[in-house]
Amino acid sequence: MQDPPDDEHAPSVLERNVQAVGALRQRADERASTHQLFIERVTEALGRPRTIYVVVTAVVAWIAWNMAAPSLGLPRVDAPPFFWMQGVIGLAALLMTTMVLTTQNRQVGHSEQRAHLDLQVNLMSEQKIAKVVGLLEELRRDLPSVVNRVDPVAEAMTESVSPDNVISALEDVERALAEQRPR
Repeated sequence: MQDPPDDEHAPSVLERNVQAVGALRQRADERASTHQLFIERVTEALGRPRTIYVVVTAVVAWIAWNMAAPSLGLPRVDAPPFFWMQGVIGLAALLMTTMVLTTQNRQVGHSEQRAHLDLQVNLMSEQKIAKVVGLLEELRRDLPSVVNRVDPVAEAMTESVSPDNVISALEDVERALAEQRPR
């Protein structure tokens, strides 16, 4: 027979849940390619306020250099209307947009996985609650000191919600909303 776990060292339910969610995220990161993780790191770095300052500073410096160069006797790199600067900005915008979309695609996958997990946990919780309500109602009926009465709300709560019925109801709501939208 095993000894009961030492309460000091046994992880709490909260700690186990946090560890499980962390493990879920770690498995998802392990499945990501090196290229995917690199793009996400670059996207994260570019998505900071300092990126705005760097871009604005670079554009102002580019314009200032190309406007002041002739008066200093130096050659212009890009004369107004700054064709090369526009090309660099366009290429940078294309690359950043692609990186953001790449990152978002994986995040959508994570969100769908978490939503699926949430749905499963919610359905299990609902079933457990229905069982507890049913057991309480049974206990109430069996106790001689408690007046036996019919509680229609409690009786209704003993029935578990059918996932198929929930999905059907959601589809009905989506159809009704789609019909209300202007075309």
